[in-house]
This record gives sequence, structure tokens and C-alpha cells, in this order.
Amino acid sequence: MTLGTLRHVFVSRGFKNIAPVLGFFEVLIWIMVAKEVMMAANSWPHYLAWAAGFATGNYIGLRIEERLALGLQIVQIITDSHSDALIEHLRAANHGATVTDAQGANGAVKVIFSIVQRKHVKQLVQLVERYNPDAFYTIEDIRSTKNGIFSARHPQSRLDLRTVGKTK
Repeated sequence: MTLGTLRHVFVSRGFKNIAPVLGFFEVLIWIMVAKEVMMAANSWPHYLAWAAGFATGNYIGLRIEERLALGLQIVQIITDSHSDALIEHLRAANHGATVTDAQGANGAVKVIFSIVQRKHVKQLVQLVERYNPDAFYTIEDIRSTKNGIFSARHPQSRLDLRTVGKTK
């Protein structure tokens, strides 16, 4: 189940080249285990153990994906005042920051967009909370980008098999 969960997450994040490899091993393991389980599954403890293994596999897969922090997210920050310091610190930390004037329910606001690797979202949120604690922000997953400013390296993941062996 851990491999199945990871496979689903990789597909949903656009890492389509690794999903078939995980799927191969997922089904290979499943066939071997299912054969044994079907021969021995003749009581409630066996059924409960199978269900617990399924649930545990899902949980472990999600925890692994959380630690890998693959993919990109867009952080949208809406602030009604004092955004200059926040914008300056976002840019100083190499976070791209696109700023636009907008009209909110209570008057003029600034909307700041920043696309970051998931592993850098926590750092960006800490900057928001430090320099503009009353700001409203949302965080959403995105699948791909073209060009832009990113905090560390190019947004392609180290697990993207299309880039293995290729040099810039």
C-alpha cells in the first residue's frame, strides 16, 4: 500500500515516469502477499490484520511523500497594509514575489503571489507571519511552471527520470 499511495501522489504531482516503476513493484508484491493471505485468511484476526496493514501502508506512504516534499505550490498573500517589508524580505530570500493592487471587502489591498518548492513553503510562511502577521494567505498545489524565480534550484525534482543523465 505504501508504494500504491506514493504512486498515486507522484501521478497527481506530474511525476509520470516513476509511477510505472512503482506500479510494477506494487503489483508484484501484492500478488505474492495476496496468495498467502487468501490461503490463511479464515478468521476475524486475519481480516483485521489485513485491514490494519492496508491502513498502515496508506499512512506510511503519505508520511514518506510529506518528507519528500515534491512539487511546487503557489502561495497567495493578501494584505491590506504594511506589505513593503514583507515583499522586500521575500525577495531577499530569493522567493519570487509578484505583487498587484486589488480591492478587498474593506478597501485597497495588495495581492502577492509566490511559487515555491514545497520544501520551502514553511520558510515563506514564517516570513509572512513575521513581517505581516495579519495577512491572509492560501497555499495551493500546482503541476508545472515555465520560467520564473525560485528559491533554490530549478523546480524539477531529483526523482524526475526525464532529467537523469542530462546536463544543462
